[in-house]
Amino acid sequence: MPLGETGQQRIKFGSRTHSEGLRKPQRRMEPSSDGQETEDVSEQEALSQASRDSVDLAKSVVQPEILKRIDAGKAAKMPRNELADQLSEIVSEILMEEGQQLNLLEQRDLITMLLNDMLGLGPLEPLLADEAVTDIMVNGPKQVYVERGGKLEVSGVTFRDNAHVMNIANRIVSRIGRRVDESSPLCDARLEDGSRVNIIIPPLAIDGPSISIRKFPKMRITLDRMVETQNMSDAMCQVLKIAGRARLNILISGGTGSGKTTLLNAMSQMVDHGERVVTIEDAAELQLQQPHVVRLETRPPNLEGEGTISQTELVKNALRMRPDRIILGEIRGSEALDMLQAMNTGHDGSLGTLHANRPREALTRMENMVAMSGVKLPNEAVRAQISNALDLIVQISRMRDGVRRITHITEVVGMEGEIITTQDLFKYEFDGEDANGKLLGRYVSTGLRPSFMDRAEYFGLGRALMEAMAV
Repeated sequence: MPLGETGQQRIKFGSRTHSEGLRKPQRRMEPSSDGQETEDVSEQEALSQASRDSVDLAKSVVQPEILKRIDAGKAAKMPRNELADQLSEIVSEILMEEGQQLNLLEQRDLITMLLNDMLGLGPLEPLLADEAVTDIMVNGPKQVYVERGGKLEVSGVTFRDNAHVMNIANRIVSRIGRRVDESSPLCDARLEDGSRVNIIIPPLAIDGPSISIRKFPKMRITLDRMVETQNMSDAMCQVLKIAGRARLNILISGGTGSGKTTLLNAMSQMVDHGERVVTIEDAAELQLQQPHVVRLETRPPNLEGEGTISQTELVKNALRMRPDRIILGEIRGSEALDMLQAMNTGHDGSLGTLHANRPREALTRMENMVAMSGVKLPNEAVRAQISNALDLIVQISRMRDGVRRITHITEVVGMEGEIITTQDLFKYEFDGEDANGKLLGRYVSTGLRPSFMDRAEYFGLGRALMEAMAV
């Protein structure tokens, strides 16, 4: 039992009663067009707001009292339903002592808020539970934005102060053995469901701690599902499935929030269940369904600034682990050279993502990242490595209507002189927009014969590839 002593000093409202502290919102009347008075604020909305105010006010009194009466350390280890039962009894007792009156629904909301603060991520819990929310952005204690349907909007969720935000941030990072403080004000982390988290705090974040959460979808996204949601055409889906089964080395390119990781997860479902896969990420978020997967994650420096394990070191180590495929969550630096060498030395079917706005730009960025390794190679040699290693670039983009679309499937063909040659297999062509602002366009096959046709035929997929390109 986590209950502690109950004979502690009480926090009182003073002489003000609950009903005096929460006056019912007044309804302002305005004349309607037909001369009758209409309510500017509906009674239902006013009552709902009054209920929320009641719960918030009660929480400000109940929470300090609860912390005096329970062992917070033991409570944090209790099952949620058991702790809820005990909190219900304590909350009822405190409300009675303080002369507060809440109905059953309001008491339930109050207990949920207390549980979220004690066991979960406080004010963020309702947003994490909302399946329509894909991104959560905390810009200090009083400004929390969310993304719904590809559009940003203010959530209405707030924290008490900067210390409250920091408490939630520390709770996130401590679960995976990381830290965020003045000496280490940047941190990448993940939630228990795989959602990706980035945290940056003062002095780097001027207006208070900032938390950015990319939620992991509960429903598994497949290539077929992406066809249903018009992220690509059926023909493009078939070509990507063939590319995965034919063990092509594929680079997924796109901007921030374009859906690269989601597409990578969907593509990884084409990996044979008999293969050994090694994934390498800064913060593990890939959710592969294969039985033989080894997940590696980078390590930040310790308090002395030592002990860092980078993606470059993990890629080198992965080559000693007898992988059939290597999946690199995001290529962003010197690990690009090691990844290219892995692709060129028998690890066919490897996958990775990279930030770029067009397929040609992805190749340029890859070349620049190889230069970051410090290995002195002629430009021609670097480009030859890239052209030999990569087979396909899949470009994905989040467009202004909020829909994520695959805009290019581009094949890396080879070299002409010092230039890497490519050919587009599919393109998205923009036609306009409808009355609701949704973009109208077509996924068009170029009809070109893929240069990996021989490879597809080797895997018995040549005919299927030709049929998909003919659509």
